Amino acid sequence: MSQHHGMETADVNGITLHYAVFGEGIPIVLIHGNGEDHTIFHTEIGQLTAAGYKVYAPDSRGHGANNPVAEYHYTDMADDIYAFIRAMGLRRPALYGHSDGGIIGLLLEIRHPGTLGILAVSGTNLSPAGLIPSFVDEYSSINQQHPDPLITLMLTEPRITTEELRTIRIPVLVTAGEHDLILRSETEKIAGAISGAEMIIVENEDHGSYIVGSEIMGNLLIRFLKKHGVSREKIR
Repeated sequence: MSQHHGMETADVNGITLHYAVFGEGIPIVLIHGNGEDHTIFHTEIGQLTAAGYKVYAPDSRGHGANNPVAEYHYTDMADDIYAFIRAMGLRRPALYGHSDGGIIGLLLEIRHPGTLGILAVSGTNLSPAGLIPSFVDEYSSINQQHPDPLITLMLTEPRITTEELRTIRIPVLVTAGEHDLILRSETEKIAGAISGAEMIIVENEDHGSYIVGSEIMGNLLIRFLKKHGVSREKIR
């Protein structure tokens, strides 16, 4: 384990991931979106640690403090986080993923069932067809002029089926902003396919506005965790 700006490293799935840990208590893993790093969760980290959670916040492969990679696949990223959870010795932790982080969370539980105890995802899609067309058009033209492996990832993956979603057997919270980059029908499809999933559309918010620098998502997350008994009051 080495340090990088107060971060530690873990060798997982053939790569090195930088991560930060905050607080003490019940473990929750936070996974950021495309082109971001764990610092987008600054507000949520404060809320979660105050509520008695221990936050594990890795930077995804090729993101943040990690070395860039030539190409990206969501299945690799999901397997990275699975290996990270194992490396940290976490048993059925909570996981919250925003955007690409949500895709990673869904794929992780599909590919490695029973790894997570509870899952929350925000602004998440099952395929590029779940993104609003204007976003796809804009980024397709950007990528044609200046190819970027992270944009290529978004435009070509994931390919998650509703049959795969039906295999998820843990409590799941699915959120999106009212003005998200994700089609409303896509958010409804995800929530509808997972047995017992809870769906919240956050009014007057976009893809990231209720997450970055906002207390809205942290409050939703803590309420969901407590509703399902994932809180320090339940530890005896």
